Amino acid sequence: MTVTIPIQAIELAPGSQIAIHNLSWEDFEGLLDDLGEKRHTRIAYYRGTLEIMSPLALHERPHRIIAYIITTILEIQGRNWEDFGSTIFKLPDIAGVEPDTCFYIQNAHEVQGCTQMDLGIYPPPDLAIESDVTSKTTLDAYIALGVPEVWIYSNYQLKVYILQGDSYVESAVSPTFPNLPMTELIPQLVQKAIDKGTSQMLRELRTLLSQ
Repeated sequence: MTVTIPIQAIELAPGSQIAIHNLSWEDFEGLLDDLGEKRHTRIAYYRGTLEIMSPLALHERPHRIIAYIITTILEIQGRNWEDFGSTIFKLPDIAGVEPDTCFYIQNAHEVQGCTQMDLGIYPPPDLAIESDVTSKTTLDAYIALGVPEVWIYSNYQLKVYILQGDSYVESAVSPTFPNLPMTELIPQLVQKAIDKGTSQMLRELRTLLSQ
């Protein structure tokens, strides 16, 4: 006898995740509807495998701080940007993923007027940011979507990955911010925000970059 458990009945402890295999795209779309938008989990789907992750409470703060850092730098540089947060990006039948946060920078003009993301109309985000451990399913989904740059912040370190062909290659330099040592700067600024407050950190960052 097969027992069916409603997806809403599954409770994940913070910091844990589950994987569901051999899941069709139609079932994935149905699960998204069942889970709803007001949830505290992140999802990643790639070619039949769905991962549902429950982030730790401490998981949320670093990527929000990093988002503030990015927008501050872009403002100082006079560049346009659009923050799409944890929007779900879907390539039907193949991949679906929710970044912790993501940005359109080089292609900011391409998403003006966008109220519902459709990768058949709009390009993928220029930069996706993930905190903590990012799974192979998540990275495979980003590759399928063609996201050119992914940052992973974990254990007080930032790693920058650049899409080259059909895989990501770690880079010491961010193509989005080629003149700044982001792999060194981001961990320092995140810790400063935690120790001294985000507002104070951002004021000091503006002063530093405006000199």
